[in-house]
Amino acid sequence: MARHMPTTIAGASAATETALPDIKAVYALVADDFDAVNALIPRRLTSDVDLVEEIGRHIIDSGGKRLRPLLVLLSARCLGYNGTDHIKLAAIIEFLHTATLLHDDVVDRSDLRRGRATANHLWGNAPSVLVGDFLYSRAFQLMVELGRIDIISILSDATNVIAEGEVQQLANIGKADVSEAAYFDVIRAKTAMLFQAASQTAAVLVARDERHVTALRDYGVTLGFAYQLVDDWLDYAGDPAVMGKNAGDDLAEGKLTLPLIHTLRHGSSTDRKIVRDAIETRSSAALADVIVAVKRCGALDRTRREAEAQAQRAIELLAVLPTGEHRDALAELARFCVSRLS
Repeated sequence: MARHMPTTIAGASAATETALPDIKAVYALVADDFDAVNALIPRRLTSDVDLVEEIGRHIIDSGGKRLRPLLVLLSARCLGYNGTDHIKLAAIIEFLHTATLLHDDVVDRSDLRRGRATANHLWGNAPSVLVGDFLYSRAFQLMVELGRIDIISILSDATNVIAEGEVQQLANIGKADVSEAAYFDVIRAKTAMLFQAASQTAAVLVARDERHVTALRDYGVTLGFAYQLVDDWLDYAGDPAVMGKNAGDDLAEGKLTLPLIHTLRHGSSTDRKIVRDAIETRSSAALADVIVAVKRCGALDRTRREAEAQAQRAIELLAVLPTGEHRDALAELARFCVSRLS
């Protein structure tokens, strides 16, 4: 694998100028670990309440890439870990992520995720919220089994920040005056924090060199920024069939993301009015006009450049880690995140 994965990129924009990332090779590198995680998850999803298992399996089996568990496995192996606790840690991260998805879909009133009907659409809001709570509690049971107070501390702090981020995003709904700084605060909390927790806890599990822990912590959060920026770019430049959600969902929910923030700051008076009206009325009726506006003022280009810069920084942070195919795979994962911009 190493010969297919250059460990450095000449510049920020080069992150998308190299050959398409070999993401299948990245997964193949930890295939046995992934099989163990995929076997553990259904074993720990069991419940005496049938509806808990039914809803939990629906969202866990919904075809996600499981990037966050992958991040745990790659980070641990990169530092030479040869135990098995990283399997349980990866399952914990996946349970936490799945719980946030269930809650997010209820808050956002989403009826489609990854091309499938959401749990709240099929079973209603109350069961979805409660199963999300079940997954959170199951994740913390697994943390206790690990018996690592340092890991429990990181993950409990992360879940608290994630919840705060969700509330802050809710408070920002329908507001057209959200700043870029406030936007980045929200995506750090809602998305990047769990990426950070995944790589950081894997490093702490090995805990040989504090520089490695810091590098993987910072790599994770930066990778999370890149990932969310690409998602926000795709909202106005992507194919809904590929995204697996309805076009205009974020606009209809009144969410102000970087393409819209840039348009409101740098667009023409007409473009600013189009975006402001759409956000304040929480309507996707003007989606076509909004897409024209964000393209016309360079907002999509700005978002693309920011995503590429974050991916490049994530790759650079890996320099202090032990060389080898797992470090190369972490770099490939950053390139994969921004390859979706093509």
